[in-house]
Amino acid sequence: MQILYSLCRWLDSSFMGTSIHDSAWLFPVIETLHLFGVVVLVGAASVLDLRLMGVAFKDYTVSMVADRFLPWIWVGFVLQVVTGILLFSSEATKMYSSDVFRIKMLMIAAAGINALVFHVLAYRSVGRWERDPVAPLSARFAGAFSILLWFGIVGAGRWIAYS
Repeated sequence: MQILYSLCRWLDSSFMGTSIHDSAWLFPVIETLHLFGVVVLVGAASVLDLRLMGVAFKDYTVSMVADRFLPWIWVGFVLQVVTGILLFSSEATKMYSSDVFRIKMLMIAAAGINALVFHVLAYRSVGRWERDPVAPLSARFAGAFSILLWFGIVGAGRWIAYS
């Protein structure tokens, strides 16, 4: 773990890290963009998750909802990754010792695995069930797990400031 801590210290003291940390306006601007990414990603993902769970948008096929909202999910995700790396670079050593940050990263990994498993397994057969008002159990589980993870990620992101 010493190598990881050394990497965090290097990132903290890098030009990018110190520029963001020392600027009166750069960190807040990046954080605001990060929050916009949260809104886009979690909002779009929640629409798809609610459809998978059979809670909302039952008049639309799963493919219609996915086609409409997956591009927005990707836009939000890319914005999150870029701004997240920038924010991390300015506080890397602080984040290294933050249990809340670690929990957030684990939930992000779990959300990615959940999405991958859903697309590889359940979504392959979407043509057979996408018009059903309630999706199969595997799709409902993926949607419920996704929405819980993303809301948990948002909560953990806010808690980082206080940890």
